[in-house]
Amino acid sequence: MAIKKGIKKKVSHTWDYLKLIGVPDMPPRTSPFDPGYDPVTLESHLEQSSHLISVLKISMACWQIANEKATRSKVKAARRLKIPVCTGGGPFEIAASFNRLPEFLDLCASIGVTRIEAGEGFTDLNLKPSEVFRLASERGLELQFELGKKHGGAFTTDIVQDLIEQGKRWLDAGAKQIVIEARESAEGVGVFDEKGSLNARVADRFAEAFGMSTAVFEAPNKKSQFAFLNHFGPEVYLSNIRIEELLRVEIYRRGLHSDAFLHDNLRPKGRALK
Repeated sequence: MAIKKGIKKKVSHTWDYLKLIGVPDMPPRTSPFDPGYDPVTLESHLEQSSHLISVLKISMACWQIANEKATRSKVKAARRLKIPVCTGGGPFEIAASFNRLPEFLDLCASIGVTRIEAGEGFTDLNLKPSEVFRLASERGLELQFELGKKHGGAFTTDIVQDLIEQGKRWLDAGAKQIVIEARESAEGVGVFDEKGSLNARVADRFAEAFGMSTAVFEAPNKKSQFAFLNHFGPEVYLSNIRIEELLRVEIYRRGLHSDAFLHDNLRPKGRALK
């Protein structure tokens, strides 16, 4: 409908409208990953969603074989937008298995990342957490640790306490966050059974042990993302999310998705006019 002549068009903003319907401001709680996008595509996503990103993960080892100029460009773009950048755990494990961890950490620092992810997903680490933290901090790098084996199946009740104790050792050594493994499938791994259903009791144990701001749950697909948000509410930290799925996760987190609106712990708290 055309605006009548002489009536000034009102300037409205998305953030003002969201406050009106009760969507709260919240800190970024999602760590999406770059599986190897070109720099232009990634930078466009970062420009669009930087305020929603807690940590950008340059995942797997893709960044090590891509054109290094492109990798540095992507990291520089994230840092320009004040987004911390973390490497995935796989390259860490490979470096440690070849006794090349110092050289790997030198490379990470040179590339410009903020944080590295340590883990024992498919190898066994011979270094103590305090030694890994020392090597990282000497190079100005933060540290996070990923719990769970990539090929070990879903977590059993017996193993959960051992994993919690392992996570606490890494936190005591200086790790910033503890990531709970889910790989790319969220099926038969970590807190998910063979059908991809969330074991809420096990997830609760990690959240209670580490706290909601320290425990980070990998949620690689729509089913796992929605399951965590339905269970924990908007405070849960999620990772291993493809960056093109970030906005979908964040509208769900804020109760702006039709399925999320049905959940009391996600639905916006605004009052409708009578």
